[in-house]
Amino acid sequence: MAKLNSRIGRRGFMATTAAAAVLAGTLGAPAFAAGPIKVAGIYTVPVEQQWVSRIHKAAMAAQTRGDIEYVYSENVSNTDYARVMREYAEAGNTLIIGEVFGAEQEAREVAADYPEIAFLMGSSFKEDAGLTNFSVFDNYIQDASYLSGIIAGSMSESGNIGMVGGFPIPEVNRLMHAFMAGAKEMNPDIKFQVSFIGSWFDPPKAKETAFAMIENGADMLYAERFGVSDAAKEKGVLAIGNVIDTQAEYPETVVASAIWNFEPTLDKAIAEVQAGTFMAADYGMYSFMKEGGTVLAPLGTFDGKVPQAALDLVKKREADIMSGDFVVEINDSEPTSS
Repeated sequence: MAKLNSRIGRRGFMATTAAAAVLAGTLGAPAFAAGPIKVAGIYTVPVEQQWVSRIHKAAMAAQTRGDIEYVYSENVSNTDYARVMREYAEAGNTLIIGEVFGAEQEAREVAADYPEIAFLMGSSFKEDAGLTNFSVFDNYIQDASYLSGIIAGSMSESGNIGMVGGFPIPEVNRLMHAFMAGAKEMNPDIKFQVSFIGSWFDPPKAKETAFAMIENGADMLYAERFGVSDAAKEKGVLAIGNVIDTQAEYPETVVASAIWNFEPTLDKAIAEVQAGTFMAADYGMYSFMKEGGTVLAPLGTFDGKVPQAALDLVKKREADIMSGDFVVEINDSEPTSS
């Protein structure tokens, strides 16, 4: 069952006609939103999960600023997703955010029934010009993933890195490929063990998969899923984080992390809704490093432990990424073990 969260303060619902006016700009009429807009988040996993936690964090920040009034549901099954979307649409929310990787068709059908409401959804597919109120995003944080790979390649003594992912979908694949490319910059002969656990949130399974990789020689792990860093900690090997910085929980294990900042994506959508100009678009670019959507976490406890050659290359590549002189390849194909 979906958990309809009421812990977030509510200042009252907007009328449906007001919601329609906010998006009238997509139909050519001028419109704007007076005061905070009502935003609902729909998540298939707990808000503590890495990916969703970044969306939730950005929404909470926007609410603190007074730009939005935010409510959310977590642990919504894919089969229940469309129903929850409709509930929030009927409740007068102006902008609905979430992730529809497992409910793509159903979600778009719901959006078509509520043209006055803006939908911003994590998706592996592109926007549809015929569905003007449905925009997509994804975490294109390949820039920071590449930089974290440079560090990983310099810190692996065995030249064997284990990589544990959720599902081999584009948003995961591109980060793994970028990480692998960065590691090969430091060691062209480095080997990778790649495995997907078939779940977005199954720490025990991710942990067991990581244990098997360590048994097979990996001394560095790419923790795309929760549970991997636990295995690394128990076995005394190193790990690279993804999306969030977990070094505080694993101070002797997590060397670096590619951080996703969802704020640029959400803030752009809020501004478009407020201006009445929201329309079908791909918001993926707002996750790029140049847009502030991704950053390499501070080394923290590993400051002074990473080889200087790697640090120098990270600094150079980061500057080149920001200037546009270096572009990290976006490879959405499924990565395989080497």
